Amino acid sequence: MNESETRAEYIDPMLKASGWGEVEESKILREFRITDGKIYTGGIRSKPEIADYVLVYKNRKVGVIEAKSEKLEATEGVTQAKVYAQKLHIDYTYATNGKEIYEISMKTGNEGNISNFPTPDELWNKTFSDQNEWKTKFNNVPNEGEYGKRYYQEIAINNVLNSIAEEKNRILLTMATGTGKTAVAFQIAWKLFQTRWTLKRDGERRPRILFLADRNILADQAYNAFSSFPKDALVRINPLDIRKKGEVPMSGSIYFTIFQTFMSGSNDTPYFGDYPKDFFDFIIIDECHRGGANDESNWRGILEYFAPAVQLGLTATPKRKDNIDTYKYFGEPVYIYSLKEGVND
Repeated sequence: MNESETRAEYIDPMLKASGWGEVEESKILREFRITDGKIYTGGIRSKPEIADYVLVYKNRKVGVIEAKSEKLEATEGVTQAKVYAQKLHIDYTYATNGKEIYEISMKTGNEGNISNFPTPDELWNKTFSDQNEWKTKFNNVPNEGEYGKRYYQEIAINNVLNSIAEEKNRILLTMATGTGKTAVAFQIAWKLFQTRWTLKRDGERRPRILFLADRNILADQAYNAFSSFPKDALVRINPLDIRKKGEVPMSGSIYFTIFQTFMSGSNDTPYFGDYPKDFFDFIIIDECHRGGANDESNWRGILEYFAPAVQLGLTATPKRKDNIDTYKYFGEPVYIYSLKEGVND
């Protein structure tokens, strides 16, 4: 019996018996493509990384299974199972030949044979023992569309939301240029908006979120990328509109502007000062390594003024001498996706 027959005859029925694909909110992703493979000269790709099974429950990936033919030992797939689990940041991973199931906990290092696959609830409770009200609420909101669904983007989204649920107020993401920081920011904002998360955490209103960039092209790109939000929720702040109306806009939910606009204003009074200090619940600072957190930078004044807000810094630059202030201000990144990883993927 070959591997595909082993899956159909043995592994699929075992998963079904444990409730996978049967219990509400549980899904089995078969032949899940993790990466497309490195591109070489001439456009040739290396082999993609494909997991035989990924188990999903309550919108979170919670298990990886590497299948082998019944003729082989179950442990033949252990190395691959560990590689995929490490890449996807999944705690529990399994190697099986349809007769035996070998379970590995990436967190504790415990591993050994088990008689049956855990049920969705069992695996969820083993993985997420530190759940709280807001982690549950964020998990209950699926990603909006396909934007931001690459494996590393999902990890970044989940890690930021976990930090928010744990009431951390300064958060940093380090992701290489071109790997989708705006997509990640969109999905985070989407979940905050849908759950009605605010600084008060009382669910009484939608959050007020500020996307702060240092160039108009970046603010415009982000504004267009957030098009799934209701049109009246999005506000593009620009000096011309402020001067025309005689006041800063306050009626939306997601605001987009550049530092230079916020720093300008009549009589040497910056426009950001027209907002109450606690107006924004969540601020996303794009390309924050360009000086936003530097003590000498005017940008720092904006961040300090809106100190009550949870602030998320996005950067493509790993920690080094010239951006040490950024890392000092936000703290260590909750997730790093490096240029090398991006190239290899």
